Amino acid sequence: MGAHHNYAVTVSWPDPDVVGGGRAGTTSYLAYPRDHRVVLPGKPPLPGSADPAFRGDPTRYNPEELFVASLSQCHMLWFLHLASERGLVVRAYTDDATGTMRVESRGEGQFTDVTLRPRVTADPGDAATDETVGELHRRAHALCFISRSVNFPVLVEPAPVHLSDPVG
Repeated sequence: MGAHHNYAVTVSWPDPDVVGGGRAGTTSYLAYPRDHRVVLPGKPPLPGSADPAFRGDPTRYNPEELFVASLSQCHMLWFLHLASERGLVVRAYTDDATGTMRVESRGEGQFTDVTLRPRVTADPGDAATDETVGELHRRAHALCFISRSVNFPVLVEPAPVHLSDPVG
């Protein structure tokens, strides 16, 4: 049996930084704010809310956005790890990830897919080919803890590798 890693997070509502937040309580669906706080030990609080479609504050992070971000982050971190092992020197990595969530008529819903669109800038060299970068993305996808934990497709559509200017 492999190693276990545990993660602790505290989500609290109402957010104490929001004046009057939660004063009415959940007397009705329209009465309560969705603003909350996500706290992880030793890190700054993360201001959370619901998606604006569900009466949330669009200036705060919502769980659906963070879910897509976690898939993108996990893939990127595995890719960088694999690139370093392969000898591919990555100078920049950007992913414009998107996710689709379907909400059913009764209100329950689920993600139907997430698409990662990573763009990699790497130093010229033997490993700086679209084939090698594509293989590293396939391996990263297969190893990503989060993508292995979901029950919908996570698509990876990498852009062609961009070569960085030689360091002089």
